[in-house]
Amino acid sequence: MAKARHAAQPASSYPRLLADVGGTNVRLALETAPMQIGDVNALKVADFPSLEAAMRHHLQGIGGPLPRHASIGLANPVTGDHVKLTNHNWAFSIEAMRQALQLDTLVAINDFTSLALALPHLPAEGLAQVRAGTAVATAPRALIGPGTGLGVSGLILAPGGAAVALAGEGGHIEVMPVTDDEWIAWHAAHKSLGRVSAERLLSGMGLSHIHAALAAETGTLLPKPLTPAQVTEGAIQTGDPLCRRAFAAFCGLLGSVAADVALVLGARGGVYIGGGIVPRFVDAVRASPFGERFAAKGRMGNYLADIPVFVITADYPALPGLARALADRLDDDMRHAATPHS
Repeated sequence: MAKARHAAQPASSYPRLLADVGGTNVRLALETAPMQIGDVNALKVADFPSLEAAMRHHLQGIGGPLPRHASIGLANPVTGDHVKLTNHNWAFSIEAMRQALQLDTLVAINDFTSLALALPHLPAEGLAQVRAGTAVATAPRALIGPGTGLGVSGLILAPGGAAVALAGEGGHIEVMPVTDDEWIAWHAAHKSLGRVSAERLLSGMGLSHIHAALAAETGTLLPKPLTPAQVTEGAIQTGDPLCRRAFAAFCGLLGSVAADVALVLGARGGVYIGGGIVPRFVDAVRASPFGERFAAKGRMGNYLADIPVFVITADYPALPGLARALADRLDDDMRHAATPHS
């Protein structure tokens, strides 16, 4: 878990390096003062042999003093010193990379943990409400986001006003289809993969898989599977019937899984959707089965009825959360250094 507090820290600890690492892109920026984040440099993961190489490339292009402290968010579990990206071949030791980059501090957390920490810092204009409701300020908030994979987290208020961001792998929970099209996609995934996690259908690859399964079921011959971008373009821009069915199935499953996460966390503070897919299609999601499926939880429908859902549309929204996580670590270090040791 990552905790958010507020602490005054020396100006000499800036600039700080922030890196949001996804399966497709890595976004790097310098924090020059508390929550003052400079220009973002977005790089393709595939263009670099390692995260260290991407970070060195970014640092070579900046002027002024090099950062002594850095925080990275990673699209996979962070359970020890060794990290390997789930959806890419980057692998490294956190401590070895800290030493190689001559950093005093290197914090590594799950990317959706950092996005959860950022929720209180997102501007109102960086959120688009797709389901009505009234958020309870003191209640937990849920976070879900389809992209290269499926990220899930939450933010829970702790006694004293601190906030705790959950570090989990909720994208790998089971998924329960409802409509015929969803079952067609699930059965095709089960036949080829065995266990079908939510991420298998609620991700970029999931969109492609759903479309391919529907095409096979209807006898439509495809030279090769459509990319996620081709599926969404066909559904939203050109009105292709098969793409529209695939997108509707995707949104219905997303509504169901988002509601499951909300029930687990008691997320009456609201549900937030991030990731690389949904923020590009806010209006289409509003018009999709998402909202209806979110509330279709039988006896718990009334509990979910007043929970609002927001899509995160802010640019680079995880970076404030990485800044918060790094500030928390430095605050802890300062407090421990000041504590007398027996």
